Amino acid sequence: MKAEYGEMRGNYGEARLLPESIDDLWHLQHLISPGDLVFATTFRSVDAASDKIRPEKVEKRPVRLGIRIENVEFSQHGIRLRLSGIIEHGVDIGSHHTLNVETGYEISVIRAWRPLDRERVERAVKASVYGVIHILTIEEGEAELFRLRQYGPESVITLTAGSGKGAETESRTGFFDTVLATIKEISGPLIIAGPGFIKDDFVKYARSKNQESVGRAVVVETRRIGRGAVQDVIGKGALDKLFDDLQLSREVRMMDEVLMRIAKDGAVTYGRSQVSDAIGFGAVEQVLIIDTLLQDPETMKIIETAESMRAAVVVLSSRFEPGERLAALGGIAALLRYKLNQ
Repeated sequence: MKAEYGEMRGNYGEARLLPESIDDLWHLQHLISPGDLVFATTFRSVDAASDKIRPEKVEKRPVRLGIRIENVEFSQHGIRLRLSGIIEHGVDIGSHHTLNVETGYEISVIRAWRPLDRERVERAVKASVYGVIHILTIEEGEAELFRLRQYGPESVITLTAGSGKGAETESRTGFFDTVLATIKEISGPLIIAGPGFIKDDFVKYARSKNQESVGRAVVVETRRIGRGAVQDVIGKGALDKLFDDLQLSREVRMMDEVLMRIAKDGAVTYGRSQVSDAIGFGAVEQVLIIDTLLQDPETMKIIETAESMRAAVVVLSSRFEPGERLAALGGIAALLRYKLNQ
């Protein structure tokens, strides 16, 4: 994402945002809320003046509109963000309009920018410097390629071969060639993961073929393949070798810490009421909140209080396993400076 802040009064002001990927659109979904004012150039039907009895065909012209947002919808498959609301600036003031925000479509958002909002923008801007990370999980006769979005792993393709543990060399070579053809065009970072020696044999074979994408790949030992292997890769911190600020790596580590403290009856609490009480005592060091609660006014009051008490806030994606675990705990948890008797 590209971002530029305009004149700010305190934490209130304008940010010009240009999404460059589906990840950026996902970020915008959680940055834009009902009540925000969004400016963008869009197309609006304009009646053409005519002296004819039959009206001329209505045409759409580019206009600059300022819309007070009422609804925000993200379509992962349509790769667009729909922002609907009432026109306050421009033509047809008072009418409804929907902005279909896609990659490469610049918008200006005027609102109060909380520290966690600014941190999300900075993270999206920093992530745009890097290519999309792919993780190839592989074992004998089966491989699955994932594209790592900031909201979680996205399966690209699953490859299988009619080979088992006792497959002939020719069968394995053919399977390797199929996998190589699939990952040949990957230009960004690549991680190859899986149990046992199969991943190492694949890497040796690929490098013998001078496969550029594999030549720079990071190889990680995991207990499983598929989505579970992606979880293992992130949990081991392998992604930090590619870039340090990847949100998913932090989510896995922090959620593991929450669950470990719960198991040991340690300095942790969860649930909206319990977290709110802990913040009131000044005991909270870090708050974990699921992204689906960012539009909930009562929860956001808790978050604002936590920030005023200098507690760090980490937003977890509801589309990834750590976020799903947090959702099971009520969507919010806190790592404490000391244990409370609740």
